[in-house]
Amino acid sequence: MKTNNITKKDKIVLAYSGGLDTSIIIPWLKENYNADIIAACINVGQDEDMQKVQEKAIKSGASKVYIADVVDEFVKDYVYKSIKANALYEGKYLLGTALARPLIAKKLVEIAHIEGAPYICHGCTGKGNDQVRFEVGIAAFDPDIKVIAPWRIWDIKSREDAIDYANAKGIEVPCTKDKIYSRDQNLLHISHEGGDLEDTKNEHKADILYMMTKTLEKASDEAEYVELTFDKGEAVMLNGVSLEPHEMLAQLNQIGSNHGIGVLDMIENRLVGMKSRGVYETPGGSILVQAHSLLESLTLDRNTTHTKSILALEYAKLIYDGLWFSPLRESLDAFFEKTQEMVSGTVKIKLYKGNIMPASIDSPFALYDEAISSFGESPLYDHKDAEGFINLYSLPTKIQSMMKKKVQQQEALKNNIKAVG
Repeated sequence: MKTNNITKKDKIVLAYSGGLDTSIIIPWLKENYNADIIAACINVGQDEDMQKVQEKAIKSGASKVYIADVVDEFVKDYVYKSIKANALYEGKYLLGTALARPLIAKKLVEIAHIEGAPYICHGCTGKGNDQVRFEVGIAAFDPDIKVIAPWRIWDIKSREDAIDYANAKGIEVPCTKDKIYSRDQNLLHISHEGGDLEDTKNEHKADILYMMTKTLEKASDEAEYVELTFDKGEAVMLNGVSLEPHEMLAQLNQIGSNHGIGVLDMIENRLVGMKSRGVYETPGGSILVQAHSLLESLTLDRNTTHTKSILALEYAKLIYDGLWFSPLRESLDAFFEKTQEMVSGTVKIKLYKGNIMPASIDSPFALYDEAISSFGESPLYDHKDAEGFINLYSLPTKIQSMMKKKVQQQEALKNNIKAVG
């Protein structure tokens, strides 16, 4: 597939990770487009040697490489917002990949503007969600930038084909046909897709698959207590030590990994219309979400809690669908920020063999009052008052029951008249 639309003067900014897809895209672009290829590696906390990534990109044919470290911004402005919302896609997935894509898209546009590049290229497949997330994110900052998506136009049809292409070009890639998993990593998580996971009858191979988390068999045999201190919904201290958001997540990843925390094997509904299976490792994020939710159970009133849980599902879907840069997301953030005004306090949890168990919750804004909630007497609650409350609360039910009884009696009377007649 060749084009005459792009000239040697044009520049293409490639979202580069050094993985299978982006590794082969550089030589493919040079073969099919007469342009200058600029690799942009956006560091959101993936476990990569950025110097080696840069060297590999140049060796593969890129004229220039940008390494943008945005780990701090990723955790503070994206991950922490999601945790405040308790956002879990389809009630399970902590959105590790989906949260990173809009920030990466934003940085790609910034680099394209610096270089005067009219094109941005990504390595997302035509079946995935990420192509949508990248391109919607790019459009949010510059709708005039044109996107090149090789997986939608080239002759390579599978990851096996991609490996063959890499071998033919002498490009080192991080996977083989025996271990052909597609992986995405950042400080929040790592995802695994493809290979034997595509058959839902196959149990995932934990000892081969896991990269951030110990298997349950290898997890610590000793339980560990962890204390988290929150200020307005944000975790600020771990075991009494103040930490920046990215430091907090990094340390909780290590702690959670040791106890086999945060592994999810999920069949999800993709935005593009199909189901897919992914295995996600999110050790630190799982701890944060669980601890935050426990603190909210103590500090949020009933109506706010229930409304927030409904909006959290919508928020998670919005992130999953690539609509981070939207008025709706900003509006929902305003609601969630308001709900966090009293979500401050400490949560102690017990970690053991993949489990996160509550040990202690304390807050100066606690709405739980032992004097009221206990079975004993309380100056604010008289047991006798419950009778009047139940009478009023059950009134609609009683009226409906009376109506049904009246209808049944009328029907019985009609049937008796017919029988006599």
